[in-house]
Amino acid sequence: MTPVRTAEILAVGSELLTPHRIDSNSLYLTAQLNDIGIDVRSKTVVGDDVRALADQFHQSLGRVDLVVTTGGLGPTSDDVTREGIAEALGLPLVEDEALVMAIRTRFERRGLTMPEANRRQAAVPAGARILANPNGTAPGLWINAGDRVVVLLPGPPREMQPMFEREVRPALMARTTGRRVWRRVIKIAGRSESHVEEIAQPIYGPLASSDVPIETTILASPGVIELHLSARGEDAAAIGAALDRGVTALASSLAASVVSVDGRSIEETIGQLLLSHHSRVAVAESCTGGLVMGRLTDVAGSSAWFVGGVVAYANEVKTGTLGVAPSLIATHGAVSEPVGAAMAEGVRRVLGAEFGLAITGIAGPTGGSPEKPVGTVVIALAHEKGTVTRTLRLGGDRPMVRQHSVVAVLELLRQTLVAPSS
Repeated sequence: MTPVRTAEILAVGSELLTPHRIDSNSLYLTAQLNDIGIDVRSKTVVGDDVRALADQFHQSLGRVDLVVTTGGLGPTSDDVTREGIAEALGLPLVEDEALVMAIRTRFERRGLTMPEANRRQAAVPAGARILANPNGTAPGLWINAGDRVVVLLPGPPREMQPMFEREVRPALMARTTGRRVWRRVIKIAGRSESHVEEIAQPIYGPLASSDVPIETTILASPGVIELHLSARGEDAAAIGAALDRGVTALASSLAASVVSVDGRSIEETIGQLLLSHHSRVAVAESCTGGLVMGRLTDVAGSSAWFVGGVVAYANEVKTGTLGVAPSLIATHGAVSEPVGAAMAEGVRRVLGAEFGLAITGIAGPTGGSPEKPVGTVVIALAHEKGTVTRTLRLGGDRPMVRQHSVVAVLELLRQTLVAPSS
């Protein structure tokens, strides 16, 4: 049996060629395939056109050992994946009566009659193995094309992901060489991408030619830089040790800027730090409108260390709910360090938390002035030892200013929690 080493992914659907829908399935599949040692060589979006799909599929199958498609297995006329792949492979479509019955039964269990259109989902390329879909009506398909493999998966992630994990991954692992890809992720805050590169490159550069070659990639997102280290091979112990050495060297060089060395987000790291301090945090937000609270409550179990918060968008909420003195706003303006400090102290007091965070700013595109242009943001942290404020001058559009503000205030809290005197 020929090993499966390389793959291409075809995301099928004309909607994916518009700005209204993003192909997230390819990201999931790439991670899964890399994890079992299969290199993904390319990812392509193809519209709902039989000829275009057949042509693209034919090219992909000529380059790699495995082609995986997602989407286009529904019951409507624009679901053409079965037809396109069958045409490219020269296989007839044959209706599978057992599939028809399974789809009909699924409808009957919900008290519905199966529309005749759903019979299209039971049209299977001759010789294909059916992959069960307990979460929908579209079955997946596994086709052996000579010494190569073709896998057709449904588009909805809630159907595609369980199908891959249950049906496809075990079968592919039996066809791999035993080589796998191991990864480590370091997350850094408070430094620019170029600054991280300047510090890290002299360390990670030589790793590429070491006894266990390690590839390093730098990824930037608002406020956070990620270093991804990866190595391929069969000796898990040797590769793990090499990756650990690389992570240790990089983390040491980047010091306090390192949020985590195991891929944890800044909010997950903060949660663990708060638990270790037996402390909780409360948040007051103006221009970010609850984004900080959303990040914190995305962490499972955050109720143990997150009390709650106040979206103090209007000045009357700042004064009435948080107790900010009206004279502070009148004298310094709503976007000022005195007001930010009062917001942080107020939310800490009102909600009874050990730490209070606050953000107030001008996210734009309007509202700026020569003294306080768009992108001016004040962050503040209040705790028993005092209150810290910082004024930021952020670039970018409104979403960018808001996202950078969220990370900045979370990093202010993290740095305080890791400081020896905190």
